[in-house]
Amino acid sequence: MAQRGQERRAEETEEQRNRRLAVMGQRSQQRRAVETEEQRKENTFWEERNVYPRRVAAISVATRVAQEVQTEIGSKVGFSIRFENLTSPATKIKFLTDGMLLRESVEEPLLLEYSVVILDEAHERTLNNDILLGICKKAQRVRQERNLMPLRIIVMSATLDAQHIAKYFNNAPMYAIHGRDYSISILYPSKPQEDHINSALITVFQIHQNEDDGDILVFATGQEEIDYLVSETKLAAMELPIGVPRIHVLGLYAALPGDQQIEVFKPAPKGTRKVIYATNIAETSITIPNIKYVVDTGKVKAKFFNSVCGFDVLRTQAISKAQAEQRAGRAGREFDGCCYRLYTKEQYKKFKDQAEPEIRRCCLSSAILQMVAMGISNIVEFDFIDKPPKDNTEASILLLKQLNAVVDKDGNLELTEDGKKMVMFPLDPRFSKMIITSSKYKCTIEILTIISLLCVESLFYSKSSERETFNEVKKKFEAVEGDHIMLLNVFRQYKKFKGNPGWCEENYINTRNMRKAIQIRDQLKKLCVSAGISLCSNVCTMKIRKCLASGLFMNAALMHEKNTYKTVEGNQEVKIHPSSCLFKKNNLSCVIYTELVLTSSVYMRYVTYIPEEMLVSVNQKYFKEKPCRLSTTKPQMFTNNHQ
Repeated sequence: MAQRGQERRAEETEEQRNRRLAVMGQRSQQRRAVETEEQRKENTFWEERNVYPRRVAAISVATRVAQEVQTEIGSKVGFSIRFENLTSPATKIKFLTDGMLLRESVEEPLLLEYSVVILDEAHERTLNNDILLGICKKAQRVRQERNLMPLRIIVMSATLDAQHIAKYFNNAPMYAIHGRDYSISILYPSKPQEDHINSALITVFQIHQNEDDGDILVFATGQEEIDYLVSETKLAAMELPIGVPRIHVLGLYAALPGDQQIEVFKPAPKGTRKVIYATNIAETSITIPNIKYVVDTGKVKAKFFNSVCGFDVLRTQAISKAQAEQRAGRAGREFDGCCYRLYTKEQYKKFKDQAEPEIRRCCLSSAILQMVAMGISNIVEFDFIDKPPKDNTEASILLLKQLNAVVDKDGNLELTEDGKKMVMFPLDPRFSKMIITSSKYKCTIEILTIISLLCVESLFYSKSSERETFNEVKKKFEAVEGDHIMLLNVFRQYKKFKGNPGWCEENYINTRNMRKAIQIRDQLKKLCVSAGISLCSNVCTMKIRKCLASGLFMNAALMHEKNTYKTVEGNQEVKIHPSSCLFKKNNLSCVIYTELVLTSSVYMRYVTYIPEEMLVSVNQKYFKEKPCRLSTTKPQMFTNNHQ
């Protein structure tokens, strides 16, 4: 078998020498990566970049390939993700996220440093990956026209959409790779499950007490849900009857620090069964060993851009059939497995065949800003694999114009001076705008701190059994101005106590995420120096709030009724999220927020109170054109340095 595999690879390698593009499909991502590495050992033309949608995939595969070639990470093999780069001049094989290669393309649109680009996980259809398909296609064509070094492109997909990708690349050849060798049993409930979280818990303990050895992988929607499930499972496991093996419970999601993510790959302690609660990060990006049972809730969180209101909404929805098959396939990697679906067969039949690509449902402003920086001035005419909706494109461009990042000259977009600085930061354009404005309000350090803490998502952790205690402890950090200033308060106290582990545990601070935020802050400081932005500091919360509003003025909402607001953009009815320190405050006429989340209602997360006059003073032209009371509000100058 090994000899036949080597002969097949030899034939494929000879063909690959004469081809500049190939689409590969149907195989677990890590096995695909390792086989590709075996081919690298036998060839000399490889000097490439391997691109993944998720950080955990880039890190885990880089680590595995480094082991294969017996080298240290950062030498011949390295990885680059946002705010972390482990490469060196000696690096020949570099693993990076699609966002990082997109940023590199800003500096070198023809990707002249690379002879091979491997775009893995193409079935994920992330916004960045779809744009990279177009950029790589153009770079390959232009390099050929200019008689430059050829660019070889390999696109790898774990689902059957490979034909669509091959057609986009002028009917590129496709290579189907043999899939799993083990059978998987699929089990459905007899009736719909009203509570997928509770159903998941019950199913885990039924498996644990009634089925053979083998670890359990449960697909959940996000960090908050996973933290709850981990906590509840640990509590319930304490009540297991004598003689029943113990349970080793772990969570897995993108925001989890790398050292914690690695824990899921380690064997469970002797005499225990490992239970892993994961987001869709575990569908294809990674392969966790010893998984025999999969519990699929059938849910996923996804962002959707409302072009009328001009903002993204995060909502929970049903997965696609392709995602369901990928999840089930996690149980058949090493032996026969079983997938427990927490939705009926009739519900499954109503699922979409494929998930909708991000490019058709997300805000494009960040991607468009980078495309304009590459010299792609006419976004509508760009060769996308799937065209984004016209409304989304127009709304995203309008957002960039409102932020003064781009100007339109006869249908072609150009960067403004602000835009040239904004594109230097690997952030949402609204965050980048705050940073370049911060020198005006003399509060750059505070803004960098707030943005860094927002980047790590979860600053606090708490168990459901300690929720009341946590809420009381959290009050000591609360600020009358709102959540952004509260984040500053937490950071200042953390620095005051020098990150003391006891203090962090007492105050439910996620120490690893806090350390990550500090690393991000340090990186952003360096970028500020490169952009010529002075690193000034200011304790005046009025100026900090005005600076926040310089990026978030379109994320403003006005009091409508008790506990209810209406957004300035789109007149959407929203509420303050229960996790906010401004929750239940009824006297706030105007607020700004970082994001919206859709559950039972549309909620604003990370909310800050801002007087109407102060908000209008940030962008008078914008508010004059809005059909709300702010259009007639007169801006005021504030002189109280401690307001």
